[in-house]
Amino acid sequence: MAQADQKLNLFDIRWMWSLFGTAVGAGILFLPIQAGKHGFWPVVLMAILSFPMTWLSHRALARFVNAIGNQDITHAATRLGKKVGFLITLMYFFALYPICLAYGVGITNTVESFFSNQLRLHFFENNRFFLAEHLITGMIFVMLFNTKIVTRVANALVYPLALILLIFSLYLIPYWKTAMLTEIPSFKGFFAALWFTLPVLVFSFNHSAIISTFAQAVEKRYGELKHYKTNQIELLNTSFLLFFVIFFVFSCILCLDPTDFAKARAQNIPILSYFANTLHNPFIGYAGPVVAFLAITTSFFGHYYGAKEGLKGLIVQIFTKDKLNTHHHRRIDVWTTIFFWISIIAVAYYNPSILSFIEDLGGPALATITFILPIVAMYALPSMKDFRSPIADGFIFATGVLTVLNAIINIVK
Repeated sequence: MAQADQKLNLFDIRWMWSLFGTAVGAGILFLPIQAGKHGFWPVVLMAILSFPMTWLSHRALARFVNAIGNQDITHAATRLGKKVGFLITLMYFFALYPICLAYGVGITNTVESFFSNQLRLHFFENNRFFLAEHLITGMIFVMLFNTKIVTRVANALVYPLALILLIFSLYLIPYWKTAMLTEIPSFKGFFAALWFTLPVLVFSFNHSAIISTFAQAVEKRYGELKHYKTNQIELLNTSFLLFFVIFFVFSCILCLDPTDFAKARAQNIPILSYFANTLHNPFIGYAGPVVAFLAITTSFFGHYYGAKEGLKGLIVQIFTKDKLNTHHHRRIDVWTTIFFWISIIAVAYYNPSILSFIEDLGGPALATITFILPIVAMYALPSMKDFRSPIADGFIFATGVLTVLNAIINIVK
């Protein structure tokens, strides 16, 4: 391997920020609300576990895509058999589609709260459909452009997002309440906090929607070096994610009481919008909603691509008996776009609980695709046998299973 190939270059840095931007979305803005009610020290444990959870799982998923050739996840899944491939593609779609719905609700609530509380304009309180329709139409309209243009727009938004997120975290330091540091829960309390937060934790750091495109781009650029570069870029991305996100979460939970997190959940708004409405600080009042808007928008781009890829994959697999020409693919693309546009607007108008979406649908479905699927493939496909590592694989698989069990228990209740 040439020494020059081992070094990070502009291509690697751009992809690192693309992965970062896909991960930083509604999950991170709602993670403090879910984690904060359990206290400070359980969040420290979550931070420690988040690094191997994020890095190892997404690396395994990228290796799965790389191992079967230059194809997306929906095509890669068919290597495990047509029926299994269809099931995986179906799960992939239902892992990402609820996230798009949650982002539609999140961005509508963020903008509505900003107009009502910061700008004192109450027009949209009684015109929610008008607001949701315009916001979601705008986001999907951007997605109609060339992929390279959308990627550049997303990358351009990520840099100010990361900077503002850091500044916001630092700005909250004077509001920290150190009393929370003295509250140390029991072992049972630690386990319960981690157990109940797992779906949101998995959701918050997840960027599996763009892993397929990322893995294909790395293979095209580096060829035989694809696995080395995938690991290098993903490791750097995870490091940045942990630094920015965990610092942000710590700053948020040290500023508020458990009752505040309950109120934020009831209002169905991101933690930044709650700060903007309660701290009565001009900087936080305007910067908070802006950060929330940027975070949801950049993450929506990546997840929309993934969800649409999954839906188109399902349609192609269903009609595989017929020959689909270019005209058919264009019609599929148009109708899937219309489906997303109508359904996201409808759900945004209805305004269901975002955290419930994450806990019952988004987190568990993502855990299945990101934590369980790559490990099953690793031991089912001979082409992946060189990547097997029982300890790391067991950790990833167990995390995925626990996350799914969490959702099943919540639904049964």
